[in-house]
Amino acid sequence: MHAWEQIQKTVDYIEEHISEEISMEELAGLAALSPFYFQRLFSRLVKKPVMEYVRLRRMARAAELLREDRRILDVALDVGLSSHEHFTRTFKETFGMTPEEYRKNPVTLNRMTKPQLALHYTMIDEGVPLVTDGIVLEIGRKTLAEAERFLGHTARMPVGFVDGLGVDSGVDPLETLWTSFHAEKEGLSALLPGGGELGVSYPDEEGGYFRYFAGGQAQGDAPEGFDCWELPAGRYIVCTFEAEHFEALVMDALYKAQQYLFGVWLPRHGLTTAPFCVERYASHGQGTTKMEIWVQPLEGGNKR
Repeated sequence: MHAWEQIQKTVDYIEEHISEEISMEELAGLAALSPFYFQRLFSRLVKKPVMEYVRLRRMARAAELLREDRRILDVALDVGLSSHEHFTRTFKETFGMTPEEYRKNPVTLNRMTKPQLALHYTMIDEGVPLVTDGIVLEIGRKTLAEAERFLGHTARMPVGFVDGLGVDSGVDPLETLWTSFHAEKEGLSALLPGGGELGVSYPDEEGGYFRYFAGGQAQGDAPEGFDCWELPAGRYIVCTFEAEHFEALVMDALYKAQQYLFGVWLPRHGLTTAPFCVERYASHGQGTTKMEIWVQPLEGGNKR
């Protein structure tokens, strides 16, 4: 068995026993490793120390359960914490708000994604779907005959926002950006009727930051207060994927698809891309369960 398979076994075990007491020694034994080597290998593959990962996955699960009509103490017990006080303190340390505050205002939270390590070691052919851990993923190519224009809003984000397992915990600032755009887009004559929406990540002039644009397809110039972004004509590699619901799509599935595309598929095909990554949606909204990542390959380039 490969080393990543041993660690995946412990990741799956944590998920199945999230309401129970979980010890380092127990997980190390499951992986057939000494606690010392298990901790080193887990941190290397999962990008988080073992017990910190357990805590973050518990809080991710708690955030889901708090949306249901259940007592907060019951939620605490369901994620392996024995007291209301301990749960409240841990939840606030993780997300910057108490469970009660979150329940009153259930904003989208950045939360720890359960990794699917097979995505780092599995190759798929173009046009052949990969089904793994609740998502369906497929890679192909498309050609855009003419450039497309989009208008919306842009945010500046620290690169650390996407370090480790996708995101740091807390309120999701990108979802806040999308909410702002959707609140203002009604009645914008410059938007193309029935046009899609996209999010674009691209480098900032200052090192350590990136820019994220969120907007809709346009047929004219951006009005005052809005930014414009143009998707260049040309050939693209397109990663299409689906998830069971919108939150899983934009949190778990998007992160896993990006990790697979940029960390495995493109490097193993010797491909580099232009310095932007596009997320395309029919609509960035609750009814959406399918999206695409578009990247533009460079001829003979050796830097993304």
